[in-house]
Formats: sequence, C-alpha cells, structure tokens
Amino acid sequence: MSYEIDWVKSRSDLFPEKCAVIDSVTKDSWTYSELNERASRLAGLFLAQGVGKGDRIALFAANHISYFDFLFACLKIGAVFVPLNWRLSDDELQFVVKDAAPAVMGVQSSSIGQASGLQEDFYMIEIESNSYLDDFPAAGNLGDPGLAEADPLAMIYTGGTTGHPKGAVLSHRSIMWNAINTIVSWNLTDKDTTLTCIPMFHTGGLNALSIPILVAGGTVVLSPVFEPVQAVRDLIEYKCSIVLFVPTMYHMLAGTMDFKKAKFPDMKVFLSGGAPCPLGIYHTFSSKGLAFKEGYGLTEAGPNNFYINPRDALSRPGSVGKPMLFNSVKIISAEGGEAGTDEVGELYLCGSHLFEYYWNNEEETREAWKDGWFHTGDLARKDKDGYYYIVGRKKDMIITGGENVYPLEVENWIEAHEAVEEVAVIGIPDEKWGEKVVAFVTVKRGMNLQAEELEYYCKKKLTKYKIPKNFYTIDQLPKTHVGKINKNELRKRLDKVT
Repeated sequence: MSYEIDWVKSRSDLFPEKCAVIDSVTKDSWTYSELNERASRLAGLFLAQGVGKGDRIALFAANHISYFDFLFACLKIGAVFVPLNWRLSDDELQFVVKDAAPAVMGVQSSSIGQASGLQEDFYMIEIESNSYLDDFPAAGNLGDPGLAEADPLAMIYTGGTTGHPKGAVLSHRSIMWNAINTIVSWNLTDKDTTLTCIPMFHTGGLNALSIPILVAGGTVVLSPVFEPVQAVRDLIEYKCSIVLFVPTMYHMLAGTMDFKKAKFPDMKVFLSGGAPCPLGIYHTFSSKGLAFKEGYGLTEAGPNNFYINPRDALSRPGSVGKPMLFNSVKIISAEGGEAGTDEVGELYLCGSHLFEYYWNNEEETREAWKDGWFHTGDLARKDKDGYYYIVGRKKDMIITGGENVYPLEVENWIEAHEAVEEVAVIGIPDEKWGEKVVAFVTVKRGMNLQAEELEYYCKKKLTKYKIPKNFYTIDQLPKTHVGKINKNELRKRLDKVT
C-alpha cells in the first residue's frame, strides 16, 4: 500500500497564504502555496530527466530557498535529497559525490567551477537567484511513487573527522517523527518564527528547527552565513520566537554591542546544540533575563531527543533535560548494565526518528545498531530527578593513571576564568600515565594569562589528576565545518611539535 507523505501539499491546502520562508538578504518571501508550487515544478523537472524512486539528488549551496525546493521535490517523487557540505576540500567533496552518485545536482552560480571539476556524471541545475525555477515548465501529474515510511528521503554525511564521511540515510519516517516529536514536546505552533544560520547541509540547520517549524505552519528566515551583528538584527526584525545556534556562535554573539543592548521582546527561548555548551554562556543569557537551554542530537538521531524547560535549565546548567515524548533513552555502564544515578555510561537511543542505515556501509551500520538501540558514542549521566547531562564523546574520554577524566568538566571550570575566551581539553599519549591531560586556551582581548596562573586556578576546584599538565595559549581554536571545536586538529598540531 502506498504511503501518503506529501505534508507540504497538505499544509499548502490548509493555509495557502501563510508566510512559510523569508530570505533575510533579498527580503523575498514565499507562502506555503508558493513553496508547494516550487517543489512540484522542480519535481517535474527531475522526472523529465529520468529520475526515479531512490535516485539521489544533490545540492551544493549556502542556506537558500533551494534547500526546501530540492528536499520537498524529492519527497513528492521518492528521490533522495543529499545536501553537500560546501566547506569540504576538493578531495573530500569528490569522495562524497562519488559515494552518493547523484543523478542531478543543484549548484549555486558561485560554485559552478568547483562542481564542474568533479569527476562524476550528473545533470547540473545552476541556481543563479531565488527565481532560478521561473523558466521551468509548470508541473503536470507527478504520479504515485509508491512510497513506504522507511523509504529514504535524505542522506546527510557526517563530519568525517576520524575518516571518510558516512552517509546517514534518513527515511520519510525519520524526518517526520523528528518533526512531530519536536512540535509536541517543545510546544511549537504556527505562530513561531526561527532564523536558520546553521548550514543546512548539517542536520542542525535542516532538521532541528527548520522542518519542524514548517510542519507546524510557522515561518523560517534563511541566512546564508552567520554574522553575529546581523543575526541580532534579524532576530529582532523578523520577531523570531526560537532559534538554534552552536556554542561558538553564542560566543561571537555575546561579544557584540548589539547583543548587549538588545531586548529580544519576541524570543521565547535561545537553544544551543551541536556540542556541549560552556556554562559561562548560561550566565550571559540569564543576566539579561533571556530564556536559554541546551539540546542534544546528532545526524543519525533526529537531531532532537530531549526537552528541558528554560527555568529548569537555570537551576540545572548543562542538563539537556528529559527524553521527548516519542523516544526512549538509556545509559549503559562500562560493565554492560544500565547505569545508576549519576553514573557515567554510553547513551543509547530508540525511536522512529532515528536514521535507517549508513549508505554503502553495512559494517558501520551493524556497529551502530544493536537490539533496536542506536549506540551514540556519547557519554552521559542521569541525576536523581531524571535529568540527563552529556559528559562528552566516548572517544574523547581521557584515562590517566587509571582514572577517568571527562574533558567537559575541566573545560567548564577553565572557561569560567575571567580571562579565558574558549578552551579545549584533550588527552595525549604519555609513557608514565598512559595519557596526560592538556588544555588549549584562547584569551580575551586585552587580557593576559600565564600557564602558572591557570594551574593555580585549576587547583581550587579540580582533583590533581584532572588538572592539565600543559596549557597552550593560541590565537584561535580550530573549528569543524559546522563550528564545533576540532580536537583532532589540535592533536595533529601537537604531533608536529613533539
């Protein structure tokens, strides 16, 4: 039996004149009726090019209306949307395109040269402006692709910091249940507006808020880049009620005079995701009387899995809250049983919002899925009241002299120093201890900070084995393509000098 999944058309039928998407640069806007018409027109073009169910359709663009055009066109005909990370090196991009083997690729005009150099065969659609679809014929009958819930709708490639990126296949079910779970757990409505600055080739830009807001009937404001001053102005101009940024973005935002002066009268909550958030950011927002909370997810899981009331986030800084309505969570200790109160273990997730499998990678899929639970590779703990805290990545845990050190605990304390801008703590091989703890620190402008001062500061709070053996002051911490601190790059830098 065919699975009717075209919610874009249904939303258009219900509220055709409601504003769905706004381009923050050009000020163009589109209603739900126009959004549906654009997707239908593009779907017709795909069919004319011989695209069939399961064929991959790639997009190489900064945040733009074309993301919704391509995703919703794929939804209508059973194709698979593959957003490409335009920040990848040529070799990395070549690997992803070869792995996905798209039949069609949409490319922004500024990137035509780079896309043309790819050694793959695909039909290219140039995206010159928001009106790139105007010359295409109106869509006729698109037919019935005969979809099932578990059929793939999107394939988003993971960061690949430890090897080649993996294509996480998200089904119609995955994306819809993430949206439903987010809407009912976070109380999203058609009155909500969000600003999407996080790159939409990343699940945080596409699935964390953009798709749930549209399913709920709200409005998504698209920005092609994150510029902190402009972001403050856009949040106010478009009366945004909820927004997601990564911690690095919040660091940049909080340092602007525009943020310090702003009131944000329409904002219900600021949400942080992508990486554990430094506790100093909580204080920045609470001191302005702004609601702030932290979320948790990853490409393979939603990315939304928890809910916390901003009031609880104030009293439990660092907590991501409790599981959302339609997913299950457990923490498994190193011994293999469920972890007790405040015991650290690996976080397992279960629910219809999870990915289906890794593209062309059966071995990694088997490793990730066991007995219906997805093994996240993240370490977490749960307090006596049922609130969850993300401790860090399992692979980032440091074992020094037989003792476990969780970098986030050390980072939160160092980051609280008045002179510290950002910090990253890693473990490196050591003959005596197995691993030793080291810290990389950036210092706030106009301030000085010596390693001896940081060591003395750490002794006030941290157990001796948790105190970094070395402190490295650098101008800027390296970041991944989506703004996370790149600890692998820091390890490589140390390898070059030791």
